[in-house]
Amino acid sequence: MEKENDKINKENLTSNQNIIKDKQNEDVIEPAFEDKQNEDVIEPAFDDKQNEEVVEPTLEEKLKETHDKLLRTLADSENQRRRYERETKEAFEYGGLNFARETLSLLDNLQRAHQSIKDDESLKDNKDLSKFLENIKIIEKDLITIFEKNNIKKIDCLNKKFDPNNHQAMLEMEDENVDPGIVLKEIQPGYFFKDKLLRPSFVAVAKRKEGKYDESIKKKNDSTLEEK
Repeated sequence: MEKENDKINKENLTSNQNIIKDKQNEDVIEPAFEDKQNEDVIEPAFDDKQNEEVVEPTLEEKLKETHDKLLRTLADSENQRRRYERETKEAFEYGGLNFARETLSLLDNLQRAHQSIKDDESLKDNKDLSKFLENIKIIEKDLITIFEKNNIKKIDCLNKKFDPNNHQAMLEMEDENVDPGIVLKEIQPGYFFKDKLLRPSFVAVAKRKEGKYDESIKKKNDSTLEEK
């Protein structure tokens, strides 16, 4: 009898356990499916550049480009050659330019010494003065001759029209006998080395006498009024 009761109790217990499991299974809620999984997958935009075909230059275009580069290279080489020839020629022709400019100081000092001794009142009674000055003059002429043989030539400026390229005006002098702008006096001689200016001539230039210009204009105006 007891065995039967135990069997019945076991069956009831098993039945109750199955009911509880079913209940638990009914209460389980499946997780909601993420919306992100339902979203459409957006394919990356297709790069148009990848679709572009690389255009290779034609043989004719390559030849033209090479030809242009060759012409430019030849032109650069020709310019360098001409520049080298010009610089070499100038160095050969004018290589002594600086030396010639420096040697002018020798002649300048000699001429200043000659003039200073000549103007010295204390030496005027000296019997040997004239002979000494004559010797200085001879040396001066010899130097000028050497300069001329080496293409160093003095600028002829006296009584010439003032030239700003070769002359440097140091002062103005009134002189009604010459036209304005005429070189009246050479203060320091200028020189050329071949066709290049070593130094300009320092000169005094004539200017119109004050009042003379106004008088000439007045006379001209008076004559014009008389004609009318």
